[in-house]
This record gives sequence, structure tokens and C-alpha cells, in this order.
Amino acid sequence: MKRVMLFAALGIGIAAVSRVSAMIPDQVKIETGAVAGVTGTVQPTVRIFKGIPFAAPPVGDLRWREPKPAATWDGVFKADAFGPSCIAGGGAGRGGRGGAPARGGAPAPQQAAPIAPSRQPPASEDCLTVNVWTSANRAGDRRPVMVWIYGGGFTGGSGGMAWYDGEDLAAKGPVIVTLNYRLGAFGFFAHPELAKEAGHSGSGNFGMMDAIAALKWVKRNIASFGGDPNNVTIFGESAGAIMIGAIVGSPQAKGLFQRAIVESGAWMGLQMARMTTAEQAQSAGARAVETAGIKTIAELRAKPLAELPALGGAGLVIDGYVIPEDLSITFANGKQNDVDVLAGSNKDENTFFGGGGRGGGRGAAAGGAPPAPGAAVEAYINQAKTRYGPLADQFLKLYPVSTDSDVAAMNALAQNDEINWNMRQFAAAQSKKGRKGYSYFFTRVPLRNGQPQPNGATHTAEISYVFNHAYSNGQLEWNDVDRKLGDTMSSYWVNFATKGDPNGASLPAWPQLKDLLKDRVIVLGDTVQTEGSVPAEKLAFFNARYAALMKPGAN
Repeated sequence: MKRVMLFAALGIGIAAVSRVSAMIPDQVKIETGAVAGVTGTVQPTVRIFKGIPFAAPPVGDLRWREPKPAATWDGVFKADAFGPSCIAGGGAGRGGRGGAPARGGAPAPQQAAPIAPSRQPPASEDCLTVNVWTSANRAGDRRPVMVWIYGGGFTGGSGGMAWYDGEDLAAKGPVIVTLNYRLGAFGFFAHPELAKEAGHSGSGNFGMMDAIAALKWVKRNIASFGGDPNNVTIFGESAGAIMIGAIVGSPQAKGLFQRAIVESGAWMGLQMARMTTAEQAQSAGARAVETAGIKTIAELRAKPLAELPALGGAGLVIDGYVIPEDLSITFANGKQNDVDVLAGSNKDENTFFGGGGRGGGRGAAAGGAPPAPGAAVEAYINQAKTRYGPLADQFLKLYPVSTDSDVAAMNALAQNDEINWNMRQFAAAQSKKGRKGYSYFFTRVPLRNGQPQPNGATHTAEISYVFNHAYSNGQLEWNDVDRKLGDTMSSYWVNFATKGDPNGASLPAWPQLKDLLKDRVIVLGDTVQTEGSVPAEKLAFFNARYAALMKPGAN
């Protein structure tokens, strides 16, 4: 009865939950041939199609090129197994997960390997596949579509991870799609020769091109799975959310989606920052190739995986094509795509990155001697003056320290508040364009061994609630509070994907965010409610800091 009520609340027919025989056929026809899926094990009303190629394997001469169309096939493609995740690099860089700096000054997420048996073959260059979960009754049902883009610091992750399994979310009505995109040295390597070859000013961003190619695949094929190609929401977390911010700002993605959900990441990263320029990225790539004693990109393409040198490739760059300019300029001028946005962050984001905040002298001094009393306070104040200049006094008033023991907590609070500001301003930017913007703040602390986990509501903690299953990198301990929150959050996400508004029957009211300094956000925690008051002084400080950072010559 509960599931029937959920479908009714979304305005979706209940035949899919009452008659398994009404499911979409286990075999459907797409542009490249017939595909045969499998029936869900947790949700028997869901049909799953795994590992479908959406582009040609980016190997050999297709390394470091825009994705090319997938080949057609005769017969039926068995879509019953997830494809391999994308490998991050060759030689010493093979298969990395994290370690490269993410935009905004935070290190890249260090995602542990799944505890459960692997659902995918070993990582590979041949990895450009999509997975589809659908509870539609038939092709042409026109269900809302949700396309997930995973995080992992642009060096790890996969659309086939159990963490991102779409079965429970698809049971609520939408068609769920996950995808793979090239990572690390294969996805984000820039070089002058590649720019010349491509015919535009920059290079890199091949992983982002993969994601856009997958969205084009969705546009052309998702109706076969019962999805509406004109009602697509992209959603993702961390590096995935950063990429989505860039996709919202990219002219190459215009018309491919109608809404975006960004969890703990925006076009600047987690915190405010300027983008890496084409010149910076290509110079780094040229140095790496020269150091390896390689003369041409053709020579580099010809090398087998095991012989590739470390090439770098840490994330998005201004390439003059998919990212024509620093996206802060794009958004400031209102030139980004006209889409609705739902954006938010977690209370304890910083604990995922080692918990260190921005430093502050917590280690021993040179030679192993302990720092003198007050040294951390002095370093904290000096760092604030260097970083914020005329705004330093305002920062120190908002984040005061009186003893060395205060420094770590204030660094962490400032970092988390800046991430919170970044997510709210994304929603507000879309509202300024006349679209809908909503923002959340996630505070629920998951349980470990019956106790709240020590790193709090950390980075990535919200993902399992979005997908409405008790799994992250292993089985989670969910109680009634967690189950209710998972049901509530997944319903909010589905409602937003369906109609551009997360609100629905029996859900706490979620207000729109139009004015960054006046409108409130929803707090997703032990209870779900609107925040008590807007942190206006902090938001005003970060607004001023951002304005100063964007001035020519600022750093």
C-alpha cells in the first residue's frame, strides 16, 4: 500500500506495482541494436539494463579525442552485467582513487573500495557505458528521467557501483540512468598538440565530453525504456556535482536536460576558486610529456597502458569549447543554461578530507619541537590577513579564536560554511534567471556500531538517502529515522525531477531560494524542517570575498 501511495502522489499509474507483467519488455530496441535486460531483485517491478555502450571505446587513436558513436550490433546485446569502470591512468597512475586536488582548495575525495564483491570487471580504457533502471509499463510512457554523474575527485568512481544502484529510486517512478566517464590522465589531460588537433583554443575535459555524449544518448534512446527525453534531470555529488555545474554552464549541453541537482559541489568546486586556464593545463601536460621523453601525441597514443607515464589530469579546465570561459563569468552574466537547480551541502564536509580545514599550525615545529603557546592563533590570524586582505577583520569576527585549541574547529567551520555558501549561490543564480532554485543542508549523522559515526554528517553521507537504500561502501545501519529520511529525501528528489518542485503530499514544505540573504533552506536531519534563521552575516562575508576574488589580478 505504501508504494501504491507513493506512485499516486507522483501522478504515476499504479499498474507497474500491481502487475509485473505490465513491465517494459526485457528486450528493447535502441539505435545501435536490441538490448535484453534483467528483472530487479529488490524491486521486482523494475527492469535493469546494464553496461550498454553509448560511445566507441576511447582506445588507440581515439585516446584524448571527443567520444565517437558506438558501433551497431546484430542479434541481441545481453545487458545483464555492468561494464568496467574507467581507469585513471597508466603505469604508476593506474586506477587511482583520489589524491589530486579538487577545485576550491580541498583534496580530492578518497573513496574506499566497495566492501561487497565487485559488481564490475577490472577497470579499463574501454569503459563508456550506461546503465538504465526503469519501472515504466511500456516504451513511450514518458517517465521523468534522472541521470547520475558520480564523484571521486575525477580519478575514481563508476556508474556501476552498488552505492549508486537505481533500483529503489526507479521504483518511485522515474527512469534512472548512470554513466561512466573517462578519469584522470585519460579524461582530463591537456596538451598544446591536442588543442591544435581539436581545432579550438584548449584541450582536456574529455570526461565532461563523455557525460555530454551520454546525455545525447539519453535524448535519442530513453523513450525506448519508457523515459521522457524532454524531462531529464542530471544529478550528482562531489566531482560529479562539479561537472554538473560546468554542464549547466556549457553551451554544448544546451537542450539536453531541464533540471540539475548538485550535492556538495558546483562549478567552482566545493569552495570558491578561479578555474584552471587552458594555458596552465596545457603547460603542465607538455612538461609531463617532455619529462617522459615523448615527442608527439601519436607516440603517446601508441603506447600500451602499462607503458604510459604519469600525465596528471586533475579536473576541468577552460578549453574554449565545452567550457568557453571561467564559469564564474558565465554565471555572473547569466549566460548559463536555463534549468531549474536543487543544490546543497553537508554539515561536516571537511571531515572527509582529513578534517584539517585550512591549516593553523597544529603540527610540531621544525626539528620536532612543539609549537610555542599561541603559535597556532598567530598563524591563523596571519593566514586570514593574507587570504582575505581588507575582509580579514570581518572573517576573524565571524570565526574567532582565543586559544590554539580553537583553531582546528574554526578552520573546519569556515570551510563548511563556505561550501554551504557555494551551494546556495548556485540555486540563487538560477532563480535570478527566472528558473526555480532550492537548497538543502544535510545534518543526519549515520550510525556505525550503533553509535553516530565520529566524522559526523561528512562529505558523501547524503548519497544513500537520495538513492533510498542502506548502502555506501558497505552495508549501513539504518534505523527508523534513517528509513524515514531516505524515503523523504528520495521523494523530494523524484518530485523535483518530475515537475521542478520537490514539494509533495505529506512532505515538509521546502521553500524556494530566490534571495541568498533572505530565503531559507531545508534541513535534512533527524527531523526535516526549514532552518531557524538565515546566516546572513556569513553569507554576506562570502559574497564580498567572492566579489574580491573575481576582480582581475586577485588570488
